[in-house]
Formats: sequence, C-alpha cells, structure tokens
Amino acid sequence: MNKPKIASDWMAGCSGCHMSLLDMDEHLLELASMVDFRATPITDLKEPDADGVEVGILEGGINNSSNEEVAHRMRSRCKVLVALGDCAVFGGVPALRNICGAHEALVRAYIDAESNEPDGKIPDDPELAVMSSVRALHEVVPVDVFVPGCPPDPDIIAYVLNELAQGRIPEVKEERLHWN
Repeated sequence: MNKPKIASDWMAGCSGCHMSLLDMDEHLLELASMVDFRATPITDLKEPDADGVEVGILEGGINNSSNEEVAHRMRSRCKVLVALGDCAVFGGVPALRNICGAHEALVRAYIDAESNEPDGKIPDDPELAVMSSVRALHEVVPVDVFVPGCPPDPDIIAYVLNELAQGRIPEVKEERLHWN
C-alpha cells in the first residue's frame, strides 16, 4: 500500500497551528510510518511535489491574492483539503480587522497601542502584507475537513491525520474539541 502524501502551508495567521502539528510528539512518530510528509514544518520542504498529494493542510485566513494562489494551488494538487485552525475555518483573530478596516487596524496596532513608542508610526515595509478583509478558506476553495481551534489540540490533529492516513474522512465532532 502506498503511503498517502501530506503537504501543508500557511497563509494570513501566526503559524501556531503548524506548531501544534509538531507538538503531536509520539503521535507524530506513529504517523510518520503511515504517511509520506512532503511540504510540512517536519520536512522543511517549501513546495509539494508536482505529482500531487492526497492530503493538503492549510492554516490561516485569506487576506490577499498571494493567499488565494496558495489556496487554489493546494486545492488543485490534493484529493482532501483540511482547514487547520480558527483562521482557516472562520477567519479567526485576523478577521477582527474586518470590523474596523485595514488602515484603522494598522493605526491601532502601530500608533495607538500603549506598548508602542510615543512617536510610533506605521512601518513602511514591503514585507508588511497589504491588508484587506480576511476570509475563511472555504470562501475561496472547497474544504473537506475543518479542524477548529487556536491552535487546535495536537490530539485532534493526530486523530484527523490518522483517519486520513487510513483513507477515511474524519468527523471532528464537538465533543472531541477542547479549548483552554
């Protein structure tokens, strides 16, 4: 039996969900014998193989055309797409800026925040993403499995990946979810 290939990527968010993937500890070792990790924080490969993957995992909300490209590319390369974490599932914390707008969010973060220097200003940095409203992954591409949490519990991630490795589409029922 061929091992299913798994690839992951992240968009607008903090990458904490990928850290939960690494926090699976002994589950990760068990899973490693059942799957072929491609582009993940485990392998540090940046791009899935051109021949496709069975399972794609995307973390983060979508707030620009680059994020949209990542979502479309991953969806086109995999049979099952997993939305990992609150940002991918419903926009999460980054979507809070939808309420006030991108410019106001930058003003609040860089100028009005008490922790900033008195002469704070919005950085003129090309690496700072051009912010627009944040959308959940399923608003851009079809999603097969939703794994909420900020970040999701590593045991839930392990359960989902084990089910997918066995060729089953998992159901993440409410009783399985735990928030701290």
